[in-house]
Amino acid sequence: MPGRRWLAVVALAFVMGAVAGKVGTRYQPTWESLDTRPLPQWYDDAKVGVFIHWGVYSVPSFGNEWFWYDWITEKKDKYVKFMKSNYPPNFSYQDFAKDFTAELFDAKQWAKILNKSGAKYVVLTSKHHEGFTLWPSKYSYSWNAKDVGAHRDLVGELAAALRSNTNITFGLYHSLYEWFHPLWLADKKNNFTTQNFVNNKIIPEMKELVNTYRPDVLWSDGDWEADSKYWRSCDFLAWLYSDSPVKNTVVTNDRWGRDAQCKHGDFLNCQDRYLPDVPPAKKWENAMTVDRESWGYRREASLQDYLGLSDLLRLLAKTVSLGGNLVVNVGPTKEGTIAPLLEERLLQLGDWLAVNGEAVYRTKPWTSANDTLNPTVYYTQSADSKTLYALVMDWPKENILRLGSPRLKNPNITLLGYGALEVSVHKEVEIKFPKDGETRCNQGWALRISGLLP
Repeated sequence: MPGRRWLAVVALAFVMGAVAGKVGTRYQPTWESLDTRPLPQWYDDAKVGVFIHWGVYSVPSFGNEWFWYDWITEKKDKYVKFMKSNYPPNFSYQDFAKDFTAELFDAKQWAKILNKSGAKYVVLTSKHHEGFTLWPSKYSYSWNAKDVGAHRDLVGELAAALRSNTNITFGLYHSLYEWFHPLWLADKKNNFTTQNFVNNKIIPEMKELVNTYRPDVLWSDGDWEADSKYWRSCDFLAWLYSDSPVKNTVVTNDRWGRDAQCKHGDFLNCQDRYLPDVPPAKKWENAMTVDRESWGYRREASLQDYLGLSDLLRLLAKTVSLGGNLVVNVGPTKEGTIAPLLEERLLQLGDWLAVNGEAVYRTKPWTSANDTLNPTVYYTQSADSKTLYALVMDWPKENILRLGSPRLKNPNITLLGYGALEVSVHKEVEIKFPKDGETRCNQGWALRISGLLP
């Protein structure tokens, strides 16, 4: 028995290593070498993730997560007025940190909500541009959630809850730059000919984060003022892919310097809410937020500021039809709760995916992203290319859906969550839908189609 266990362990290690290339592959600190790394399959299969923006900006919860910068540097009128009307003259942004209490944060409860959302991975902001870390980093001194405010390791709690109670993959967002860090400002003043901020803060901080929490997504940001040479991005990524504890499974985005954006990394997210017209040559992600105006929670938001389920489903359908992943952002409150409306959106998405996930997860783009007759019908296909899926965003008039793209012979078409449908094939495909209200979904429907002609 011990021998069999050992063989099983060796076999598992081999399979895991093969996910990202040959076992023992070492990558050199050049984009040429790093770009040869295969994308870990789990990420392409996942298709749906949840982003969580949480930090000191959740305390004023006004405007957006750039509150500090827009108030102090940009001196935007709405922020200046807000502070003048609600806080004493000498109140600083750092004073908000003591109220980042997270006293209602229950990582297990978050895990339940996230599990019901249908997301296959979660990305938490470990540190945004304000520099405040949600873990007790030895490189953030007293500017972290363990030393002030919550007095807890928030990253560690969520990682443990997700890994113990769900099959969701855990990931972390990390900002490279920090608006007001003195070492950053000094390097910037020197036109980035010095790298004291990178060498003494950012590289050791990222290694601490990876070694401690082992995220399988490292979502980089805050890179755009300098190039990847200044950030030592290739050095770090060569370590991440060759020597780190997540070397075989981790994925990273493209925000590693202004020269790297939309070119390098495991997947592209060239800009927020990135949604190309045609599939890029590289895997990509559409990172978007339920609140149209902010990634962090804001108290002044009204109902009309939030995307509805229909909006999310249309974004999801278009994204996966082009081979991308959709990561849906919510911003928790300073107390550590996910606001009911945001929770509702996640649960609605999860209910829909419970019925229609077959047409989303582990799929790939078809020859056409959407239908020639119905542009709000989007296509995906199974990994083995044997099954076509049609994501129908609008209920067909008179319950008859006409499709122009697929060429079919003796088709078998099933409405997921309902059953087989009547089909006739002429110059176009006509599909008879059931009466409105007889299906399990009242927004967005998915068809499973077989009988494709080559």
